[in-house]
Amino acid sequence: MSVSGGIDLQQTTLAAEAMYNGIGLHSGRDVHMVMKPAPADTGLVFIRTDMEGNPQIHAAAANVTSTMRATTVEENGCRVFTIEHLMSAFHALRIDNCYIEIDAEEPPVADGSSLAFFQAMQAAGVAELQTERREIVVDKVYRIDDEEHNRFVMVLPYDGFRVSFTSLNPHKLIGVQYENFEVTPETYEREIAPARTIAYEKEIEALRSMGLGLGGTLESVIVYNDEGWLNPLHFEDELVRHKILDVIGDLRLAGPVRGHVIAVASGHALNTSLAKKLQASLG
Repeated sequence: MSVSGGIDLQQTTLAAEAMYNGIGLHSGRDVHMVMKPAPADTGLVFIRTDMEGNPQIHAAAANVTSTMRATTVEENGCRVFTIEHLMSAFHALRIDNCYIEIDAEEPPVADGSSLAFFQAMQAAGVAELQTERREIVVDKVYRIDDEEHNRFVMVLPYDGFRVSFTSLNPHKLIGVQYENFEVTPETYEREIAPARTIAYEKEIEALRSMGLGLGGTLESVIVYNDEGWLNPLHFEDELVRHKILDVIGDLRLAGPVRGHVIAVASGHALNTSLAKKLQASLG
């Protein structure tokens, strides 16, 4: 594993502030989020403006503490969760440094995709900084397996960033879905960012009894039951596209990655385990 300057030679940040307000998918709480320019070598840092001292939580693989239905990072006893959609947009737009001020534990869900975040960042603009960009250049195969459930995620050397994902769902409505994308800002905005979170209707009550999904509505989650979809799809294979969106966000916790990601039925647990493995390999 090596770190080197990538396609963009200079580190980047936002050229201006970007704001988004909404409710959290799992908490159901109102949240005000402001993404602000940050200097070189800052990384992506959440700032909890609702807590005394405005504590910071670095969006880093080593800080992942939970992957139940979402990715959580925690630092010095403070946490933020469901960060994967936001991280995915940062990864796709190749934004290296940003302060993310939020007044709750969870970013807004928006429509259940990352498109609103991507477009807000894009509207703010991307600014180059006078420091060389450090990309994780994958130089061998890194793989994480869940043999019990026949799932895996791996990344291998590739000059660019590509994701190939196979989703396996036993429900007759979904079944096996496969997509493969070279991830560029243009492809991401068109083919990946609009893909939304998906839930099975029978699981929703169980989730809510666990204190999850409290902010989910048909405006922010695609729901299906044994008869069909309760809301219109953006893509016929929206599930696998959202899985790709998630793996892009989870792997960004290791840093900007150059490689080919191949996954079968992977979720946040496997994705973030691979991110931790990549981060640890950098020493």
